[in-house]
Amino acid sequence: MLNWTRWFRTAPPMQPSAAKTATVKRLLPTRACGKYEPLYKYLEERYATMVVLTLSEIEDILGFALPARARTDGAWWTVPDADTSAGAYAAAWKSASRTAMPNLVARAVVFERVASDSRASDSHL
Repeated sequence: MLNWTRWFRTAPPMQPSAAKTATVKRLLPTRACGKYEPLYKYLEERYATMVVLTLSEIEDILGFALPARARTDGAWWTVPDADTSAGAYAAAWKSASRTAMPNLVARAVVFERVASDSRASDSHL
């Protein structure tokens, strides 16, 4: 019964695999997000499908106060403002593949991950 233990002691050590895994560095869309890039990074690094943040938490992440419209107009979260450079604030969550659903009464925003089209087309194969 102890013969199998002898086999483990005499087995040659495993050699590292000859194939190396290439590391791919993802480029951050800094141009698209502008000063809202910290929000993009925060959302991109979250594993959860839904991330709920209060307006104050978003301001803490960004390091500056949100515009007044962000606190009073739900459309600010769903339609990019033409006055900002290409709607940089909306690009922050869109680049992280999320939608924003504001609840201004609760002073919070739900960022929900959007399913990628490439994943949906792969599921048909």
